[in-house]
Amino acid sequence: MRHRKKFNHLGRKTAHRKAMLSNMAISLIEHKRIKTTVAKAKALRSFVEPLINRSKDDTTHSRRMVFRKLQNKHAVNKLFREISQKIADREGGYTRILKTGARLGDNAEMCIIELVDYNENYFSDKATQTKKKRTRRGKTKVAEKTTVVEEKIEDVKDETAEETEEKNIETTADKTENSEPEDKKEEDATEEDKESK
Repeated sequence: MRHRKKFNHLGRKTAHRKAMLSNMAISLIEHKRIKTTVAKAKALRSFVEPLINRSKDDTTHSRRMVFRKLQNKHAVNKLFREISQKIADREGGYTRILKTGARLGDNAEMCIIELVDYNENYFSDKATQTKKKRTRRGKTKVAEKTTVVEEKIEDVKDETAEETEEKNIETTADKTENSEPEDKKEEDATEEDKESK
């Protein structure tokens, strides 16, 4: 039983647990999101959020205190240069845990833990999902009917345009047929006048 024990030991000795949380924190800082079990993610959240909070104050002392936990200068630089700028106006809650279901092998609860400010898709989805005004009048049906009617009107316009073009073609063809015999008649008349002379 874990009476009055304030944190999850994760089935490991102290040195192993500290090394594991340190490595997971470095991975989270470098990649902005990692996939792990829910128990480890909750332990990591309580480990890494004080470090992120300390990165807001960029002093030698705070850098040394963070380095004491992480033991990785590249991660410390990234934390103090990039992440601290992004989370400057946030007062806590720097990480988010998204549950992804159970793992196939041992049925452990899996999740993704990520830095809140680095998931632009999360904010863009929220922004696009604005509530639409709903009424009982069924505006969607009316809109569908109007589009169908507009399509029918366009079809009728196309048909009438085709019919007028066909009529114009027929009338021009008739005129050309009628004009050829008149020319022939005139030619015949001129030939007869020449013969009579």
